[in-house]
Amino acid sequence: MGNESIKNTSGHNPELAIQVKNLNLWYGNFHALFDVNLDVKKGIITSLIGPSGCGKSTILRSINRINERLGYVRIEGQINVLDQNIYAPDVELVQVRKQVGMVFQRPNPLPLSIRENVIFGHKLHFSGKKISAGEQDEIVESSLREVLLWDSVKDKLNKKATELSLEEQQKLCIARLLPVKPTLLLMDEPCSALDPKGTNAVEELIWKLRGDYTILIVTHNMAQARRASEECVFMLMGKVIEHSQTDEMFVSPKDQQTADYIEGRYG
Repeated sequence: MGNESIKNTSGHNPELAIQVKNLNLWYGNFHALFDVNLDVKKGIITSLIGPSGCGKSTILRSINRINERLGYVRIEGQINVLDQNIYAPDVELVQVRKQVGMVFQRPNPLPLSIRENVIFGHKLHFSGKKISAGEQDEIVESSLREVLLWDSVKDKLNKKATELSLEEQQKLCIARLLPVKPTLLLMDEPCSALDPKGTNAVEELIWKLRGDYTILIVTHNMAQARRASEECVFMLMGKVIEHSQTDEMFVSPKDQQTADYIEGRYG
């Protein structure tokens, strides 16, 4: 594949960004995911809900292949990103990471300036391409504007990113992904470290980014899933129990296990 992006080689299912097919995953002898099938539509926000340990974060880590760092993980099945099997032998990991951005529970800005944080990913993925200082300025401003951070930090771009508020740090972590031009944004409880005001600000940002990006978000917050997603997936004990439009799931879930979870009977 060289330095080319992941390509749509099959031409089918053009409305889907992610297809998970018969996915099984083991951590050592522990069977964590059972025959997971999941279709995620392009350009919308899909939330993953369910009790702790049900496999939500494991799915995210499988989609950007973070699980490969663990030598005791075994995976069977297939994950397609834009109709390309990301576990195919000819797919390079760096290209998967370029297409699939990841935002973690707690903001993890680099111990560098705000400016260097934003430009870091671009430098990493386009190391063979020299860009002028002016082009870097454009990338930094564009990315920070897109995450609604430019106005508050434009006069302190050389300030250490770790000195920002947690809300601003999380927005910066999202901004850091954008210069690489990913198609998917995976978010693993991106508001769990934030106060209500910060949570509201990041939710507004996520909603703003939909359409330009496909967003898959893990959350334990039922209210957040209902507010900030268009489709919702309920998982339990490593299995997908139900997947529907968010309003439909919260108003009239089809599976009793989904209803029990939403109504707080367990989990």
